Amino acid sequence: MSAGTTVSTTYLELSQEGGGAHKFYEVCVDGLVVTVRYGRIGAAGQVQTTTFPTAEKARAAAAKKVGEKVRKGYAPAVPGQRAPRAVTRRQVASAASTARAVAPVLWRFRTGSSAFGIHVDDEHCWVGNQAGDVYTLDHDGAVLARFSLPDGVKCLVADDFWIYAGCDDGKVYDLSSKLPFAAYDIAADVDIFWLDIHEGILNVSDRAGRLTVIDHEDEHQWARRSQGEHAWMVRADDCAVYHGHHRGVTAYAPDGGGELWHTPTKGGVLFGWQEDDAVYAATAHRLVQRLSKTTGRVEATYTCDSAVYSCATSPSGRFVFAGDAASSVYCFDRDGTRLWKLGTGSGSALSMQYRDERLYLVTTDGSLVCVDASEAAISAAQQGTVPVARDVKLAAALPTYAPATAPAAMPSVDRAPAGTVVVECVREAGRLRVHVVSEGYDQSLNVQFPRAIREPGARYVVDALHTAAGGFYRVRGDIRRLM
Repeated sequence: MSAGTTVSTTYLELSQEGGGAHKFYEVCVDGLVVTVRYGRIGAAGQVQTTTFPTAEKARAAAAKKVGEKVRKGYAPAVPGQRAPRAVTRRQVASAASTARAVAPVLWRFRTGSSAFGIHVDDEHCWVGNQAGDVYTLDHDGAVLARFSLPDGVKCLVADDFWIYAGCDDGKVYDLSSKLPFAAYDIAADVDIFWLDIHEGILNVSDRAGRLTVIDHEDEHQWARRSQGEHAWMVRADDCAVYHGHHRGVTAYAPDGGGELWHTPTKGGVLFGWQEDDAVYAATAHRLVQRLSKTTGRVEATYTCDSAVYSCATSPSGRFVFAGDAASSVYCFDRDGTRLWKLGTGSGSALSMQYRDERLYLVTTDGSLVCVDASEAAISAAQQGTVPVARDVKLAAALPTYAPATAPAAMPSVDRAPAGTVVVECVREAGRLRVHVVSEGYDQSLNVQFPRAIREPGARYVVDALHTAAGGFYRVRGDIRRLM
């Protein structure tokens, strides 16, 4: 508190019935400083602080902010009296496998909590679980690092070499550097089920069957409500956003121009995958259906023996894989002929990815499982011969990284090391933007940067910047405050 000043705080809430908005907005005036805190009711929320030249201007700015929110339906409230809205955690049952043989598992890493998030790239395997833990491993199963996020991980997605985790706290975290940060903050009335990112554009599907599209500056672009609810699938490319829900798959123009096609599926969609020319919808009716991206026509059907929780393909869809509610994993050829069915040995696969003759699964018992999917290993497994699965253990000194929630919590440097890039936070049209300062870059482009650590006039050092197709810069590597 500033000496000789009185602190004034106004707390407002907007809570709508039927799954609508459920958020708060708090304005605190302390002398020349106005602090705004906002977010989902029950959460800590985001904080923005602005200093004004006089106390009168600070009070006037605060009154303006409060007035704007009241006109939008916010009303005075008492913090803590209204309970947070429940977040939907996917409820899944997992029965014992009916397969006669078990998959040839090379290694298994138990994360300790049911896991939905998986991503495998050239160097690493990523797994995210309902406890908010994200682990990175190498392809041989050695655990390299752990990210500790504030809430359960719904999914992991990649956009080029940037990795994002969608969490139950309504935020999407960029995990591409040692210090994870909230790159997107989803509106309080959106109950995230799944998300996808394409060239910096975030596509979110939710419980109510809505599709919400947000740009790289965390600004709302457009939204649509599909014909069905419980939208567990969203995939995006240059041509469309493909939205799967309990009544099928709907394709929308990427600019929000409208619906391109809708295809009913046999059973509600529980998972989605995409290749260049087709999307794959895993359904509760024991099927995976391949749909043409151009027309929505069903091109092939892959039949399992139980509800399908996840699916994936080898490159170009030569092989199609599926994981069901009975702890089995399947492989089909492109046309739909079942080639094999094997038990996972670790519960039902909630997500999966194929890479270099290996099939990686994350399961209901919280395991990341690496299956040898080569023809020779599968043939031996069908005859009852499998390798002894190696159980991966955590290293005693495993590095753990948590998001920075305030400027004071982030690392700092006195000068920019050679080869790094300096960016600066500036105010433009009432919003805080980040622009590059170092020479050799287009200084008019915005930098995608964590809102929680932005301060007007502050400078930061980043390891590298890369130009995204959408006309902005993305941070590659660590972020440090330049003192």
